[in-house]
Amino acid sequence: MGLNEAPLLFRFEVESSENLTFIPMAVRFNLDRFGLRISLDQWQLLPYEDRRLLARFPVDDADVQIEPNFDHALFEMLRTHAGVEPEWFSPEASPAWRDTAAVPEGIAHQAGLAGLAAPDVAQWARLTPFQRYVLAKLSRKPKANHDFVPAMREFGLAGGVSGNDAGNDTGTD
Repeated sequence: MGLNEAPLLFRFEVESSENLTFIPMAVRFNLDRFGLRISLDQWQLLPYEDRRLLARFPVDDADVQIEPNFDHALFEMLRTHAGVEPEWFSPEASPAWRDTAAVPEGIAHQAGLAGLAAPDVAQWARLTPFQRYVLAKLSRKPKANHDFVPAMREFGLAGGVSGNDAGNDTGTD
């Protein structure tokens, strides 16, 4: 599986991540799936072109042995440009977002904070694995997340933007 032509950004991320100052959800997904942790400061030490390349890696959850390897690329970039290494951790074996039979509690909590109905199981199951990951990531903390409602709208789970192609949008450089 090859790299995407452009960084993978959701519409709700474009304003905050188009210049790649902040870590896009596609990069966060790959960090979590490979068991890597970096700080925002470390991310920002990378040259723009390296950040852009990392944001082009696929977000296909089926195989973590993709070529070229995200983990090796990140390790070399950080070592070369920042003189640091990412922190390694063991990824969760069965994260809640992979389960299509139950909507994680955090999502219902975030929806409640926003005055939205939580997605039902059928809606949850229709989302792509990457979309489910994004909603779970945005709802991991007990306080309201400013990107949660725009993501729900983009994924077709709240009024506004419908999202059959959500997650396939790419930002421009």
